[in-house]
Amino acid sequence: MFFSRYINNISALQFFQLLRFGTLLLISIVFTKTHLPIADIGIYETLLFIAGAISFFWLQGLIQSFLPLYKKSSVSVEKSPDIFNAFLLILFFSFAAWIFVLGFKNYIGQYSGNTAIIPFLNIFSFVILLSGPTSLIEYIYLLCDKPKLIIKYGILSFSLHFIFVAVPVIFGYGIEWSVRGLLLISIIRIIWLLFLIKQYSCFKISFDFIHTHFSIGYPLILGALLSGSAQYIDDFLVSHFSDSAHFAIYKYGSKQFPLIVLLANAFSNAMVPIFSSQNTLLALQEIKNRSAKLMHILFPITIVLLISSHWLYPVVFNLQFLPGADIFNVLLLLIVSYMIFPQTILIGLKKTKLILIASFLELILHITLSLFLLHYFGIIGIAIATVCSYFFEKLLLLIFVYNNLKISPDKFIPTRQYSLYVAALLAVFIAIYFI
Repeated sequence: MFFSRYINNISALQFFQLLRFGTLLLISIVFTKTHLPIADIGIYETLLFIAGAISFFWLQGLIQSFLPLYKKSSVSVEKSPDIFNAFLLILFFSFAAWIFVLGFKNYIGQYSGNTAIIPFLNIFSFVILLSGPTSLIEYIYLLCDKPKLIIKYGILSFSLHFIFVAVPVIFGYGIEWSVRGLLLISIIRIIWLLFLIKQYSCFKISFDFIHTHFSIGYPLILGALLSGSAQYIDDFLVSHFSDSAHFAIYKYGSKQFPLIVLLANAFSNAMVPIFSSQNTLLALQEIKNRSAKLMHILFPITIVLLISSHWLYPVVFNLQFLPGADIFNVLLLLIVSYMIFPQTILIGLKKTKLILIASFLELILHITLSLFLLHYFGIIGIAIATVCSYFFEKLLLLIFVYNNLKISPDKFIPTRQYSLYVAALLAVFIAIYFI
């Protein structure tokens, strides 16, 4: 097969994440082309928002903290108890989220401003319960070095996801059948996961492993919670200090190009396990070499978007949203931070408390800069604050890696390529806005 030589753990996980995003986007598009009223689409989107809001931080933290633990603590790769115990820990958090949704569904409906979701929360709570643990599936394949199975699982899983969620609406059924479809695909995935655990793990509880997993994971959980809260703070500041029209412009302008974020995050997660299977110097060299290849793809795409965004925005949206292109362009500068990976090293070497410290300081700077720049530059000032505070966090992590681990940036950053791309990006940005 021609593409076989390009399939590895990194490319497979990146493909999987793009497939996930594409499926969710396609479902949203299909909904807008059918008989569904906007209110029902709003119910569906609100349910997805709730699921993400109550689970993204602990799920991200527990997955990332599991990746460097797997092979080092396992005697047998094929029958590791680690997978089963990671499943138990994630299942515990999913159970807590399930109880929370059922116990506070009336408050959730009122707080979300969409009380129509309350009848759906009984079914959807089971989606939340089951979907958390199933996020392990692609990472089990990753840890067992099965990249082709990541791709095959992704294609089958998201094809069924689309069929179960979108097809009922296409044939004239209501949104409740799409919610039932989400539950059905969650059940299929949890069965798939149980078969994987049986294949690659042994059903042996290890409280020592669970304790270690949580000890490494809780700083990442809190760090993700702090980082995620920045978006909600930005939304609050824009809505509080401007009118609804400016808020809409900001929201459409702040939609980052998903390819950059998805590929960078998937790359970071896929590289974490190499610290448990290789010595540190080889792992750092691999990050350096592979991140250079990623830069060759994402920096040129970013520059093209930067040049064309003022033309694209009226086409994709409408002329009223043209000011959002300026916000979009500022946020494109986040790639300067996305393309360096000190957090990967800290997670791989289990120094996760340093990431929590950086996330806390980044949030403080983010709020302070947002308030200050909002006063002088309007809503675009918040975008500038986002870029500055995120770069500050990455700089702080680089310092932590250097001071605490004695690893200089040139050991894992292709400094020549990175510097040239950053210079080109900034030159284009300056040319657009200041020349």
